[in-house]
Amino acid sequence: MSPVTLGLPALPPRSPHGSGNLRGAEKFPAAAHHELANGQLRRNLGKATHSIFEKRIHVTGELPDWEQLRDTGSAIKTDAMNRLPELLEQLEATVTEHGGVVHWATDADEANDIVTRLVRDTGSDEVIKVKSMATQEIGLNEHLESEGITAYETDLAELIVQLGHDKPSHILVPAIHRNRSEIREIFLREMPGVDPDLDDNPVHLAAEARNFLRRKFMTTPVAISGANFGIADTGTLGVVESEGNGRMCLTLPRTLITVMGIEKVLPTYSDLEVFLQLLPRSSTGERMNPYTSMWTGVTTDDGPQEFHLVLLDNGRTAALADKIGRAALNCIRCSACLNVCPVYERTGGHAYGSTYPGPIGAVLTPQLAGMEDKNDPNSTLPFASSLCGACFDACPVKIDIPSLLVELRHQKVEKARFGVEAAAMKAASVAMSSARKFTTAQKAAGLGRLVAGKKGKISTLPPPLNGWTEARDIPAPPKQTFRDWWNSDTGRAEIAAARPENRS
Repeated sequence: MSPVTLGLPALPPRSPHGSGNLRGAEKFPAAAHHELANGQLRRNLGKATHSIFEKRIHVTGELPDWEQLRDTGSAIKTDAMNRLPELLEQLEATVTEHGGVVHWATDADEANDIVTRLVRDTGSDEVIKVKSMATQEIGLNEHLESEGITAYETDLAELIVQLGHDKPSHILVPAIHRNRSEIREIFLREMPGVDPDLDDNPVHLAAEARNFLRRKFMTTPVAISGANFGIADTGTLGVVESEGNGRMCLTLPRTLITVMGIEKVLPTYSDLEVFLQLLPRSSTGERMNPYTSMWTGVTTDDGPQEFHLVLLDNGRTAALADKIGRAALNCIRCSACLNVCPVYERTGGHAYGSTYPGPIGAVLTPQLAGMEDKNDPNSTLPFASSLCGACFDACPVKIDIPSLLVELRHQKVEKARFGVEAAAMKAASVAMSSARKFTTAQKAAGLGRLVAGKKGKISTLPPPLNGWTEARDIPAPPKQTFRDWWNSDTGRAEIAAARPENRS
């Protein structure tokens, strides 16, 4: 989806070097600070996320067994993760049995090399793509471009992001940060064969994209997709989408290459009965996706005649060995947690600097990419949450994201060197170690009234404490502490008067 299809209000023009290119360059606090200054972006995010959230509440409320479905989905995914090696071997066998070829990729480099080789073997220098977070994760488009192969995104929002040399900002609505005037300018500047008189009417913009993509659908012999699910017992792959572009990619080209994260495997075909109810309701607030495409290997004279499945690890095996990572791998990429997250709503996806934004991204990205280096932007993602718990309530497979974030924060603190926060905690520990020291600390804190001045608030503190006052004021310390009041004549008199035997 995109602002075109959602009918969102216009955003102000963005710099080509704006927040869409912050990925990996800044830690979350700094990137979020920039995004918070964009009021129109926040309004767009609020409109889109609230709209999807309300639709989700409506369609999930129609099912009396919704909570049982969530429990079942969680149990199936947990079982799949517990038996992942066995299920992956079964998937390889069934895909091969039905005429497909399975490739194993340890990391992004290996996956990119495999796909590049497969495309070159066809003799084509162009590919069409179904929206895929796995290929975004490994940077496949950029790699193919460096090898002289042009990849065309066929999802409308992904096409807008690609032509704008930008990055997605939402799992479901990747181009939410673009308005229709910007999209028109992008099309006029970047889209071959575009009508020079194109206006910014959403219907006309969508029609122009359709005309452009139709030529690619009819002439490009290779397609690349991700997969929402891979079924171990049948070798079936599945993609759900809303525009029909995926169906075109999955049926017209001669060669189909699917890049699938190994955590997407499900044990049996009947498991789809659960997930095809959970996913669309949680993702788009629909009872079912407009297009649900399933394919099993190769069928003579029907659809692609060459099928390759690339099973992507890229940190997933390491995550599987960790109790936090294993739980995060249950994610089915529905984006429900983004649509209820107050932090995401105010900062947007670019601030996370990751393929996977929002609450689940704050858990999943550090697990897949690591956060060992304190200077790595991923190291701050577990703190990009208010821990309100809304994401847990919304997750269709009941991933306890807040608890996972707390544990990741604990790991981060345990590995951190002695710093400002640790020094503050140490100072508090010393101050509270005896009544005399605590009284002295209270008296010293009274000096804060001088900083607060007549307004009675401390609005600015020097580094490293300025991070606190950047977003909030500190009330001036009271003139009289509770301890002073307790020991005063007034305090003793009020305490005595409050005793039951002294009440009239």
